[in-house]
Amino acid sequence: MSMPRICSLAEAIAEFVGDGMCVALEGFTHLIPFAAGHEIIRQRRRDLHLVRMTPDLVYDQMIGMGCARKLSFSWGGNPGVGSLHRLRDAVEHGWPQPLQLDEHSHAGMAAAFCAGAARLPFGLLRGYQDNDLAAHNPRIRHVHCPFSGERLAAVPALNPDVTILHAQRADREGNVAIHGIVGAAREAHFTCIRIGLGHQPDDDRTARQTLTHARNRITRVLAGHGGIDQQYIDVSQFIQRLECLVEIIGEMDDDAGRAQHGAQPQLAAHVGFHQQQLQTLQPVASRMVFFRRRLAR
Repeated sequence: MSMPRICSLAEAIAEFVGDGMCVALEGFTHLIPFAAGHEIIRQRRRDLHLVRMTPDLVYDQMIGMGCARKLSFSWGGNPGVGSLHRLRDAVEHGWPQPLQLDEHSHAGMAAAFCAGAARLPFGLLRGYQDNDLAAHNPRIRHVHCPFSGERLAAVPALNPDVTILHAQRADREGNVAIHGIVGAAREAHFTCIRIGLGHQPDDDRTARQTLTHARNRITRVLAGHGGIDQQYIDVSQFIQRLECLVEIIGEMDDDAGRAQHGAQPQLAAHVGFHQQQLQTLQPVASRMVFFRRRLAR
């Protein structure tokens, strides 16, 4: 059995993510692979079918940079900042290009992922009974159980060409340890903050919330500090992510790239807006940090 190769994020994206592919960047809250999304933007991948439960800011940024052709998702928003404006621009105004939507419930997406992992053509669930998603998404069908006659919803299996998850730790043999809630896949590439010389068991406190992926289910381990840069820790980090996008757009210095995207002024204005928010929220954030430290004592 071959071990996963440890490589840089840029190398992995160049090797595995091509135009027109189906790509899933999964993981929740502290495990959202922002660095992978930004590298896909930097390498100018196009016509991607993006898959994710709760697309979040990382997909909003990729859609705004013209990477996406289609989006399979459940709940298009972010719990912290609300609506995804570039997603809305693409759907409502076709900017920067039209976006096909394949919308599901969380349960529907989970069933589709499980069906793909089990090599089944579709997943079944007791869902879509009290909403009108099935009326607007022709990929949601219904079947009757051959044993009980119960009417069940059916969704086609999801089998992304490339899946990227984020983890906190990995060893040189490719075993990966994830702390906290996760989004998982049958085979995956992992971005990782810390790569050790060998597998180091967690202490009792963290082991209860740890999922370890054995190397036979992993294709690549991608060494990437700041692999998540999640927006849930500090408003200033959210601003830094927007500033990073402005910098990436600046690297696309050819006239054709600027004409296609034309996004730098809009993003710069967006950064300025959130900088004003930061000035308002900073005193509150400082008090929250002080309160957390008091609780830690």
